Amino acid sequence: MLTGKFENSVIYKRHSVRRYSGERLSPDQIEHVLHAGMAGPSAHNMQPWSFVVIDEKPLLEAIAKEHPYAKMTAAAELAILVCAKKEVVNEDPFYQQDLGAAVENMLLAATEGGVGSCWCGVHNHVDEGHEKIFIDLLHIPGDIIPFALVVLGIPAKDAAPKDRFEPQRIHRNAW
Repeated sequence: MLTGKFENSVIYKRHSVRRYSGERLSPDQIEHVLHAGMAGPSAHNMQPWSFVVIDEKPLLEAIAKEHPYAKMTAAAELAILVCAKKEVVNEDPFYQQDLGAAVENMLLAATEGGVGSCWCGVHNHVDEGHEKIFIDLLHIPGDIIPFALVVLGIPAKDAAPKDRFEPQRIHRNAW
């Protein structure tokens, strides 16, 4: 249990939510998450991101059925597929950091707005077919790479922040 000066920070309140109440998200909550994703840092200001908002129940259920780590999408209000433009990927080797920062911003914005979220991996799971699931289901064009799925909904229950701080993992000036 996290206590003290950090306990009210949105960073420590964020956790993966896999159970949702079924309550609708407001357009402002969704917009806040999307804006936050595009507010992330970007190496060389390449901004490799594109987002696909998925809010049709049959698509959410199909994702839950096909993606082994995204079962919660069937009960979620919506999901956002974070994608990379191949033209940027070919020019900038830092696109994964940029997209990771965009996803984290989205998760924090969701938490700040009372929305539960879960980050599901997609990119670099070619052998398991994670990318192909989205390419096929969402008709993703060939110049776009599916990177990650952010699943969103109102949490079914509150969870206490967890303190994951481990001082033994900190090294100063050398290992």
